[in-house]
Amino acid sequence: MVGKVSERVLLREGLERTDNGMKLTTWPDVAPINQKNYYTDYMKRDDQVLALRLQNDATRDRLVQGARDRDRLLSKPANGELPLPVPDLTEEDGAATPSGGVDPSRIIVIHPGSQNLRIGFASDALPRTIPTTLATKFPQTESEMYEALPRRQFEAKTTDQQYGEEWSKKYSKMCSELKSEMRANKRKVLPNSKELVQTFNRRTEPEIIEKHNDPLEIEWTDVKTLEDPDSLASCFIGNDALRVPDDSDPKFKLWWPLRYGWWNEDEYSSQEHLYDDFETLLDKALRQELGLTTNSEWQQYSCVFVIPDLYDKKYVEQILRSCMTWFEFNKVCFVQEGIAATFGAGYTQACVVDVGAQKTSVTCVEDGLCIEDSRINMKYGGYDITETFIKMMLYDNFPYQDINLQRRYDFLLAEELKIKHCTMSQADISVQVYNFHVRAPNQSTRKYTFKTYDEVILSAMGVFDPSIFDNSAKLRGRRKLVERSYNAYDVEIPDDPASAAQLAILALVKPSIMSSANGPSQSQSQSQLEVSTPSKERSQPFNFLGRGENGVNGTPAGSHTGSPAPEGNGTPAPYIFGAGKEALNVDSPAPSGSRATGTPVPGQLSQYSQAPSGMFVDSNARSATDIAVERDGVLPMAPLDIAILTSIQNAAKGDDKKLRDLLGSIMVIGGGSKIPQFTVVLEEKIKARRPDLYDRILVSRSARDMDEQVVAWKGASVFAKLSTNDSWITPFEFERLGARTLHHKVLWAW
Repeated sequence: MVGKVSERVLLREGLERTDNGMKLTTWPDVAPINQKNYYTDYMKRDDQVLALRLQNDATRDRLVQGARDRDRLLSKPANGELPLPVPDLTEEDGAATPSGGVDPSRIIVIHPGSQNLRIGFASDALPRTIPTTLATKFPQTESEMYEALPRRQFEAKTTDQQYGEEWSKKYSKMCSELKSEMRANKRKVLPNSKELVQTFNRRTEPEIIEKHNDPLEIEWTDVKTLEDPDSLASCFIGNDALRVPDDSDPKFKLWWPLRYGWWNEDEYSSQEHLYDDFETLLDKALRQELGLTTNSEWQQYSCVFVIPDLYDKKYVEQILRSCMTWFEFNKVCFVQEGIAATFGAGYTQACVVDVGAQKTSVTCVEDGLCIEDSRINMKYGGYDITETFIKMMLYDNFPYQDINLQRRYDFLLAEELKIKHCTMSQADISVQVYNFHVRAPNQSTRKYTFKTYDEVILSAMGVFDPSIFDNSAKLRGRRKLVERSYNAYDVEIPDDPASAAQLAILALVKPSIMSSANGPSQSQSQSQLEVSTPSKERSQPFNFLGRGENGVNGTPAGSHTGSPAPEGNGTPAPYIFGAGKEALNVDSPAPSGSRATGTPVPGQLSQYSQAPSGMFVDSNARSATDIAVERDGVLPMAPLDIAILTSIQNAAKGDDKKLRDLLGSIMVIGGGSKIPQFTVVLEEKIKARRPDLYDRILVSRSARDMDEQVVAWKGASVFAKLSTNDSWITPFEFERLGARTLHHKVLWAW
């Protein structure tokens, strides 16, 4: 044992102490955390979230200001009388002034659609409606750049070759089915009606009307009135754009920023061009339609923006960015179309069926919120009916064979013919003689006489058989410019909102969507695979099963996140109306892909259910992105009655009372549903699918005899006037948090 060594020895050895005993640092020592008992309150209180803290501060300031105003009034009463508490009465009323005392005339409500944009002040009775299109200078017009619509082979000798044998067979089958149904309903059916129509139309020649004899001559847009003729950025919007002559000098091309309810990525070559066109459209609409000509005025206005129920997050984030940076609105809030529709109609609970121009959505709304698993978004609408109607007329020797919906005046003519003649009433089906005028720029007016028979009803009935529509180009260019949104914490998991009902619609078109997403559960046994999901494709995507298999077997209730990723784990399979019990309506796991081990079928024991996580990894398991890519490649199309029942079943989740309530409150809105007898035929179709609930099913239009096209906009204007609305987003919040503020501000789970 070595004793104490003297300093002299240490000095000789070079080990003497030379420090002064001070600490090496002044940084305070941190005591180690007790691993057995530690706690944090980080992000667990509202006052730690900026958006919620600002909201609470605004509420407190409003209460303080209200108390001060009340004290001031009480201290100086007029004639010794206490004044009435008028501010309290207006707040309770809920429709006088919105939160913060904002005047409704200072709130702009915007509802963009694929074909029409509706914009106006919240105090207006009705919005301004303009086509969602711009016309800019371009070397070629859209009719020169793209093939003619309806698509046909102009060189073909027979009509079957011209429109394709498959489509001709579908059309002939629909004709024969309609004839049988009309006979069953005791309606008069002439045996040679089709031949009469075809023969008459083939022999009809146009009558030329000189310009001075045409009382309804169209006033075309004068391209010389462009704001800045030398600038390529100058453009016409709305009706002015549609009235630009196709043979103008210089030439103009129409751009449609929105198509089929999402960004029109097919016709644009860059993301900047697409966003810029949409912002320019709104910019000019504010100036020309609302009279807000100076940018400084916009900062005094708030904006309510209507978005789809089943939206793309990138779309909403871009809209928010445009409103805050381009327009610099005072504040912005978002409302979903289904919620806005119930506000506009005054319903508390409804199944909202919105038939737009190119998109049809079905959503069940309860107590002012969308039921997330009930949302369906299908890619057909009134424009498809227009195109199919013209296609059927051309098949029956329509006298104006050169019609092309890519030409502006032909597109307007086709819309006019559909509005005038299309119907769903079998009582109106007979050989009828009509006439129409073709007014082309710098040409004499041509008057045509033509006959129609069953084309007027069969084109409209396409919503119950969407395979008759031309669906070849609807997915072209999808995800070409705008990438899908991904989870902020796991960047490999897409987080766009998904719906069990939407997945069911995709599975009807392509059943392998369900089986391919079930991960390693597929490798357990062939028998389990046969029970959970079908193993082969159907030959006919829309070959739905008969009416007998329509029992009430809803989806088991389960916990769903607000905006579940398409690859949620452990979620019960969605209810698919029309699929047999041996196929998709059993308790098979919903698509999983966010973790490697998958989710086994409930009620079945396997090695995966007992082994630790990560021990067994399926080498064939596909990533969440791969599954999302596969789903993006499937066009959501299904008969409207099938879609409505699928949506309601996924909303009810086995609750028989809710199922009956929703079936009794189906509300049809949207311009595509303005065809006569649309709701009557839809109700009959749904009753035929569910005869056990025949007396409970009720399909109606919106209340108060309101135009179906403006119900959602009107509901958004009502929403804007609410006295308490915590969903407003201010520029300060957007500057600090960016698009992340949507998570705290929107009324549904973001």
